[in-house]
Amino acid sequence: MPLESKYALQIRRDKWQEKGLFKFGFNTVGSTEETIWDGGGIYGYPSSAVVMTVTSAAGATDAGVKITVQGLDQNWAMASEEVTLDASGTVTTSTTFIRVYRAFVSGPNVITGAVTISNSGTDYAKIQTGENQTLMTVWTVPAGYTAYIQEGYIGSGTAQSNKYATARIVTRQTGGVFRTQFKATLHNQTVKVDLGLPIVCPEKTDIEVRAKTSSGDDDISATLAILYVKDD
Repeated sequence: MPLESKYALQIRRDKWQEKGLFKFGFNTVGSTEETIWDGGGIYGYPSSAVVMTVTSAAGATDAGVKITVQGLDQNWAMASEEVTLDASGTVTTSTTFIRVYRAFVSGPNVITGAVTISNSGTDYAKIQTGENQTLMTVWTVPAGYTAYIQEGYIGSGTAQSNKYATARIVTRQTGGVFRTQFKATLHNQTVKVDLGLPIVCPEKTDIEVRAKTSSGDDDISATLAILYVKDD
C-alpha cells in the first residue's frame, strides 16, 4: 500500500475507534451471476428491520442446538443474538435485523441439517451441514462508521480446462445501486485483490463479491479484509 494511503489511515486510527473484519464466502456458480454466499443466487436484503426465524432442515433432531445470528439492528447498529432451536428445530429472534451478515453454531452440538435464517420465506443467511458457520462474502457498514476494503482473495476451481470465471466486488451506498469496484477473470487460480488505495465505504454501504462462469459450474471462494473506524 502506498505511503500516502497508510498515512491517511493512520491518522484515522489515532483519532477514532478501529475494528477489523475478515469476511469470507464460498459458492458454486454457473453462467448466471451469483453472490458468493451459501444460499445461491443474488443476495437479497430486508427493506426494513424484521425478526429472523432460524430453522433446521433436520427438525426435532437439532432441538437444543444454539445458533448465534449477527448483523445490524433497526438503528443500523451492530447486533448479535444467540438462540436455541426448540423441540421442532426452529426459533425466532427477539432482535429485529435490517441486515444479517453472519450466523454460526455457538454451542457444543453440531447441526445435522442445514439451518436457514429467514423472514417471510426469504433467506438472509444459511449454515450448511459440516460448516457450522455461514460462508458469505456479504457485509454492511454499521451506522457511524466508515469502512476501508484493504485487500482480498478470489479463488476459482473447475474441472473444465477451457472455462473461466468472472468475479467482482460490488458496493451500494444508501439510496444507490450496486457499482463494480473491482473485477477480474480467473481460471483454476487465486487472484489477490491488492489495493494500492482502499475502497472507501461510508455507513450503511452494502458490500458483496459476485461471480459467474463462461459456462458450466465453478467453485468460487472469496475473502475480504476490511478495516472500519468510528466517524468523528
